[in-house]
Amino acid sequence: MTSESALLVEEIGAIVQVRLNRPEKLNAMNVEIVEGIRAAVAEYARRDDLRCFLIRASGRFFSAGADLVGSQSPPAGKSTKAIREWYRTVMGGGMQPLYAEMEAIEKPFVVAHHATCIGGGLELSLSCDFRLAARSARYIFPEAKLGAIPASNGVSRLTHLVGPHWAKYSIMANRPIDAERALAIGLIHELYEDDAFDDSVMEFCSHLASQPPEMVAMAKLTIDLAAESNPSNSKKIERLAQSMLQTGEESAELLKAMQARLSKS
Repeated sequence: MTSESALLVEEIGAIVQVRLNRPEKLNAMNVEIVEGIRAAVAEYARRDDLRCFLIRASGRFFSAGADLVGSQSPPAGKSTKAIREWYRTVMGGGMQPLYAEMEAIEKPFVVAHHATCIGGGLELSLSCDFRLAARSARYIFPEAKLGAIPASNGVSRLTHLVGPHWAKYSIMANRPIDAERALAIGLIHELYEDDAFDDSVMEFCSHLASQPPEMVAMAKLTIDLAAESNPSNSKKIERLAQSMLQTGEESAELLKAMQARLSKS
């Protein structure tokens, strides 16, 4: 893609990096960005040589959220039923299937926030497996100022990740969350100093991409299933997953290599 594209896509070894590239619009997410991410996700799912999907951004914001000028909006002045139907069909045909696909693909998705992440940009980030932040990052759901809630992944995913306690703080109280607090409540996984951010993000992604792919796939699936199950069923799920891994070629080859190294030590 050219430097004029709203989304830049680059392959760095086994890592596919997509970069939001509308700094003059604070990386507000328009149709070009959404469709570009969708295409990159489909390519990532198709290719075995790609092991990590990284979402980044250019400029002084990670994202200001949805582009309110370049995006469709719920039908104004309609019934509550019509608005719910709009979110299920129009919005459901856009971002929500993309979020669901990111969550379903048995490979890791990483998002790296170098700066403020707002609204729709945060909803996108909540469907990633790993969230990394620079100290300059902060997180805001601004929908309360419009008398609304983040209804395209925001309430459901945020509550699942940080619990109702902090979801109410962010959404009902409409308070920003800085990077340090985001780490403390479990919204992000890693917090890096600004001057070390780029190198730290790539080190994390390179390490992630080096993990055994069958293990990564099974772990993602098993963890998500366990999160939705009761403790008894979760134990059964993990035993089932382990039995499948340990009868596979990947595990057998890694075990053989480990035994060979130990025999030489």
